[in-house]
Amino acid sequence: MKNNTQCLGLSFENDTARREYFLDLLREQLQNPDFKKIPGFPNATDEAILAISDPPYYTACPNPWLSEFLNEWHKKSEQYHREPFTADVSEGKNNPIYNAHSYHTKVPHKAIMRYILHYTEPGDVIFDGFCGTGMTGIAAQLCGDKRTVEELGYRVLSDGTIKTADENGKRNFSKLGTRHAILNDLSPAATFLSYNYNAPADMIAFEQAARQILQEVETECGWMYQTLHRCNNKKKPEEIKKVVLGEMDSPNGLILGRINYILWSDVFICPECAGEVNFWEAAMNKSTHKVHDKFPCPHCSAELTKRSLDRAHILRFDKVIGETIQQAKQVPVLINYSIDKQRFEKKPDQFDLALLDKIENSDNPYWFPTERMMPGDESRRNDKLGMTHVHHFYSQRNLWILGAYLHKTQQINLPLFQFSLLNTSWHATKMRRYNPRGGDRPLSGTYYVPSLPTEGNLFDIEAHKINQILRFLSVRGNNPTRNCQSTSTMASVPTLADSSIDYIFLDPPFGANLMYSELNFLWEAWLKVFTNNKPEAIVNKTQAKSLNDYRALMMACFKEAFRILKPGHWMTVEFSNTQASVWNMLQTAVQEAGFVIANVSALDKQHGSFKAVTTTTAVKQDLIISAYKPNGGLEDRFKKASGAEAGVWEFITSHLKYLPITKSKDGDLEFLVEREPRILYDRTVTYFIAHGYPVPLSSQQFQAGLRTHFKERDGMIFLVEQIEAYEQKRKQAKELPQRELFVRDERSAIDWLQQFLKKRPSTRQDIHPEFTKLIGAGWKKYEVMQELDGLLELNFIKYNGSDPVPSQIHSYLSRHFKDCRHLTKDDPLLQQQAAERWYVPDQNKAQDLEKIRENRLLREFKQYCQNKRLKEFRLEVLRAGFKKAWTQKDYKTIIDMAAKIPETVLYEDEKLLQMYDLALVRVEGV
Repeated sequence: MKNNTQCLGLSFENDTARREYFLDLLREQLQNPDFKKIPGFPNATDEAILAISDPPYYTACPNPWLSEFLNEWHKKSEQYHREPFTADVSEGKNNPIYNAHSYHTKVPHKAIMRYILHYTEPGDVIFDGFCGTGMTGIAAQLCGDKRTVEELGYRVLSDGTIKTADENGKRNFSKLGTRHAILNDLSPAATFLSYNYNAPADMIAFEQAARQILQEVETECGWMYQTLHRCNNKKKPEEIKKVVLGEMDSPNGLILGRINYILWSDVFICPECAGEVNFWEAAMNKSTHKVHDKFPCPHCSAELTKRSLDRAHILRFDKVIGETIQQAKQVPVLINYSIDKQRFEKKPDQFDLALLDKIENSDNPYWFPTERMMPGDESRRNDKLGMTHVHHFYSQRNLWILGAYLHKTQQINLPLFQFSLLNTSWHATKMRRYNPRGGDRPLSGTYYVPSLPTEGNLFDIEAHKINQILRFLSVRGNNPTRNCQSTSTMASVPTLADSSIDYIFLDPPFGANLMYSELNFLWEAWLKVFTNNKPEAIVNKTQAKSLNDYRALMMACFKEAFRILKPGHWMTVEFSNTQASVWNMLQTAVQEAGFVIANVSALDKQHGSFKAVTTTTAVKQDLIISAYKPNGGLEDRFKKASGAEAGVWEFITSHLKYLPITKSKDGDLEFLVEREPRILYDRTVTYFIAHGYPVPLSSQQFQAGLRTHFKERDGMIFLVEQIEAYEQKRKQAKELPQRELFVRDERSAIDWLQQFLKKRPSTRQDIHPEFTKLIGAGWKKYEVMQELDGLLELNFIKYNGSDPVPSQIHSYLSRHFKDCRHLTKDDPLLQQQAAERWYVPDQNKAQDLEKIRENRLLREFKQYCQNKRLKEFRLEVLRAGFKKAWTQKDYKTIIDMAAKIPETVLYEDEKLLQMYDLALVRVEGV
């Protein structure tokens, strides 16, 4: 037979032969003890790993073939330059691809497409180290689909050139064509979902096989979802039981319906009379379907609230674990069922209770997972309910049917059906909440078990999921370009060579937001392959991982990203956490790994997850960090400068080339914060410190040098060759860019005063009411509140009324006061109008003020060093002290002072955190 399947330079008779060949190679690899020592290697038997792997494209362990894929995809390097993608992105989740399978959090593929199209060319290789369900792979594939690209608002020409919608579509944005993706995740559940999202599939064959499995299982197990439509009350309970057991035919007057769902209810104990309280019956308003905050006890009429009640419990023998267990009591209270297409509701009757009893006392003929829930605050939150093992999260009926589905799926090797089954298994749990309007589903991101769970009909749930997958396949296409998946930690991808990846997109875990290994445990129990959570980058009490541990783990991941990315290329990091400590820690880790941050933009997912909606620290808009790996030319020039001033201007010259020249919204130019002098100084400090040098210039010296070496417009710094492009945009803009400042501490207060006084030199009386509007509630609680007079005295100059009027004040008065126009600087009228006004000094005087201010800050820092603990302090004092200690290589002082302030403060300040972090490295290296 003619060879028709090609893979990594080899030919096979068919795809099955290809898979078997590489499975044998993977089986050999699994015999190597060193292979299993790779960090993040999952917890599983070899058989379980092989059962769900499809090598070389997907392995449920570290993928040994990544370097071979890179070699196959290699293309000749071309000159590359990109500015950061600065447009704010908004993409909804109502898409067949997004909805094909649930996950705790994921970025819509269309949002990722915009970044891939901007940063890459067709054939480039993209790496996603926290791939989740593999949306980056979908995005890479669909960059070659004309229709999908046009849905993003771009225009595609006949030659594949993609033009933006702005500027009348004049600007070439990208090129139509698929990109390659290497997708990695620590979780086997995630990579299994990612593989199925990205693998080719025969839609017709899948539908035929899936429908057949559905029919076979329903034929075998459909009796479990039967209920009586009308029950003859004259029938004795023992007769009803015989009907259920099949020992007696259904008599006349009994019509069997098909259950849609069963509603269960918690049972509580009244603290007054010790009577049982059925939560559904006592607390639910049946007409409005709302739970009463207060409700009477059905026995003693005592006023109750849910919080005042204790749960009722039952004792039962668990045959699976061989123990008698105590579980929270739940009882069926409502059955929703259908006769043909008409729906009905009823209370469970003798038939229903007998049917439940029959299912519970029957032996399940199929395998189902029985593992103890893994240690964790989230995964074991239901231990108090007696739900300690995986099978406790399911009814016996649902375990039986899920097992039947899985058995038939494995017999014919249909991974896409198993893909759908994992989603169904989530909806089959006791976490599925009751929703009278439909759409019952568990809460995402948690193992919350409601007081009113619904047990859905798994035939209907699985059929709906199959339809969703068919819609997904129709959008994605049956035969996409093959990506490859690997299951391991991102902190170590040894099979990828240095500087081999064209672009990196990351959506990493953020602090304690979501416990991925715990949340994936139920899915992985069905797969029999579990996450090795030792290198999992989270904050978790059970795993004894603090924010500092999370920082170290993320640092290792970013260092690996820096290693494999090509010089001059970009990494995009999507993050979702409003805690300043996590955000600053993440920024610091990115920069300490060697990247330079060039932009931060918003990503609106148009939908809030459970945590985003119900907690005060959750975000509704994610933020995107755009960072680049400096090219080798800069690194070489910087080393030659050896930390001297020349290195400063080498870095700034290179960095400005990576920054956007303009960004507009609704016809208005936006202020580019990354081009602001103070931010440029911060980036310079970070770069120097990361390379082991102190910055040779003070902030004022740096700002003076900026204006000598570069051009300033509207408070932003540009290269000479960038000015013309900016000026053209500036002429077309309706409004000039304005920087928006939020006053939260001493540094931001100084920045606000500088911006205010540059535009309007003013007296204290004029400044005070504007200043007081901005401070107060927003001021950091640990930061000593600074008085306006002190801030003015140390950072600005007040005109005394007798000397020639300074140019800053003269220019302002001439423009805004008719009487002051055309007056000389020593004119008495002008001097009188200018008296007592504060203004921003010129560079020479500003440097003198900075020296005075720095000396005062360092004197106060010495006082701080004598204290045991600091509850209130000035961040500016700490920053000055840390900087001085770093310059003097006094790392011990930095470490000692860091121990005196709250940990959150350290992690919320990028400057302090970086110096502290590197001080630890220097001390440990001694």
